[in-house]
Amino acid sequence: MVDQFIITIDGTSSTGKSTIAKRIAKKLGYIYIDSGAMYRALTYYCIKKKIISKSFFNKNVLINHLPSIKIDFIKNPNSNNLEVNLNGEFIESKIRTLEVSDLVSELAKFDDVRKYMVEIQHSLGNKKGVVMDGRDIGTVVFPNAEYKFFLEASSKLRAKRRYDELVIKNKEISFNEVFENIISRDKLDTNRSNSPLRKASDAILIDTENLNLDQVESKIMDYINFSNSNS
Repeated sequence: MVDQFIITIDGTSSTGKSTIAKRIAKKLGYIYIDSGAMYRALTYYCIKKKIISKSFFNKNVLINHLPSIKIDFIKNPNSNNLEVNLNGEFIESKIRTLEVSDLVSELAKFDDVRKYMVEIQHSLGNKKGVVMDGRDIGTVVFPNAEYKFFLEASSKLRAKRRYDELVIKNKEISFNEVFENIISRDKLDTNRSNSPLRKASDAILIDTENLNLDQVESKIMDYINFSNSNS
């Protein structure tokens, strides 16, 4: 492709958005930006600074901290991958915990946080040639993106996928804990007043329930290639 585009991949948690977005970006030679990792990075920061927990969220303290928090995507020399970086530290392995998952949606619905994140996301995507995944990328962050996709699957299947990832790291996690986390996050994401999770009217819906990663990737690439060849 000569022209470069912005491609958005939204959807509920554990539908494979991040994995698919990475694969599409690699296939096209684009930059992949994981917006979910950005919110997780901020949540991790807040946990460490005791700004948020299951029993409290000190929003005023977070507002005061925001100017000194730098979230970026930088190539990690150890993994050779583009990874989320928080104030100079690569934290990819530290943000995929159930503790972060339990709190990220609560933090993400805070207006000041979303404004802060959207500013960063705009700066990262202003040169195009970007694949970004999240909850509101096609509706709020890049409503004029050339290609938009929305992934969905049943809550039970998504919980199973997430559980399989987490059980390797923590054998004490139960499926019910993960399932309840998925349900809770869906409720928070779809009902928040600011930038709720919803499918953009012009996004292509892909049900991943009975599809493997290769099939989802193929569907997205087929659409991009077909659309581009007829433009």
